[in-house]
Amino acid sequence: MKIFKSIVKNTLFTVALLGLASQSYANKYSEVLTPDNAVLAMIDHQTGLMVGVRDMNPAQLKNNILGLTKMAKVLDLPSIVTASYPQGPNGPVMGEISQVLTDAKVINRQGEINAWKSPEFRKAIKDTGRNKIIMAGIVTDVCLMFPAISAVAQGYDVYAVVDASGTWDKVSREAAIHRMTQAGVKVVTWASVLAEIMDDWRSPKGQELGAVLAEHTSYGYVYQSFIANKKSN
Repeated sequence: MKIFKSIVKNTLFTVALLGLASQSYANKYSEVLTPDNAVLAMIDHQTGLMVGVRDMNPAQLKNNILGLTKMAKVLDLPSIVTASYPQGPNGPVMGEISQVLTDAKVINRQGEINAWKSPEFRKAIKDTGRNKIIMAGIVTDVCLMFPAISAVAQGYDVYAVVDASGTWDKVSREAAIHRMTQAGVKVVTWASVLAEIMDDWRSPKGQELGAVLAEHTSYGYVYQSFIANKKSN
């Protein structure tokens, strides 16, 4: 009888722990992006790597990167830009990112392929005090996938922006998406990130974010009609 009671007691204790863990997980991952809980990390968008992207039209990729970075600029999100061995064949970070994110923390890694293994990069993320990382990288299946999985393993909530990332081919992209999803990374697009973080057209930055969306997606015609109607009234 004592053994039975002990088993029941241990079982109930385990169930309670699992319940608390499940609740903690649900709270953490159901919390939406806000301008106050997110940080942007742009990883290895370097000229030498950009030319190897084949899973997306180069013009579309550039457009998506600009949309994402302009969103961060409008919201004054803490932003971290990192490059892998920039003096080597990977080359410098594409100039458009530097032109938009003028206040970003720039970290030039000397050899780490996985940016999360860079103490400077991890510290830059930690110093923001934010737990949600909006992350994009070239190439998707290395520069984005490795740090995204590593960050999740250390308790961060990572949003991997796959359309502001690129890789050698569609097979590589699909494999990376599967692996990131299995590891608990949230796979998203830049426009969905903007919509989630904007939340309401009446938000303080709603109109400015709408303008970014209009500039870099086909939503532009809808936005133009909205502005024209607003002026007429």
